[in-house]
Amino acid sequence: MKKLLLAGLVSVAIALPVVAALNKGDTAPVFSAKASLAGKEFNYSLAEALKQGPVVVYFYPSAFTQGCNIQAHTFAENMDAFKAAKASVIGVSLDSIARLNDFSADPAYCAGKLPVASDADGAIAKSYGVNVREGRAGMQDSRGVAIDHGFAERLTFVVAKDGKVSALIGGQGVAPDQNVQQALQAVKDLAAL
Repeated sequence: MKKLLLAGLVSVAIALPVVAALNKGDTAPVFSAKASLAGKEFNYSLAEALKQGPVVVYFYPSAFTQGCNIQAHTFAENMDAFKAAKASVIGVSLDSIARLNDFSADPAYCAGKLPVASDADGAIAKSYGVNVREGRAGMQDSRGVAIDHGFAERLTFVVAKDGKVSALIGGQGVAPDQNVQQALQAVKDLAAL
């Protein structure tokens, strides 16, 4: 009986959707971080970005990996649509700023259009309740370069101008390009209010 009960609880836990510490309506933690746009490092401030309008804060596992490459490219292709909805976007990963300088400038991925921030110690991810898992020894990115950091869960927070989370996108079954399209729809919905 105990084994059956345990098996049932495990299967329910696996089937549950992603639960982040932040939910719709929660105040998003403001953060500052070293970031890169078009290969140039700058200091990013969420507080400053929110003064201009909603911000899409998207966490991703690692630059130069399959799903993250697709997601970055899709965000870069849609930056004009995000701007038209008066929203900005910032990608956040545990990558070093040196890796992000390369990623942000790469025409196949961020294409000089999408800023990405370094959360090398995972503090920003932790403040948002984003799970971080350890990398595996010997892992390499799509360029054959070793990945020497942990991986943030792929979660996207749409933060309204008032600093509240207006949408949370991610979890199992949400493909990287769908993540971007759902984020774009969320900011369009905000703009229509």
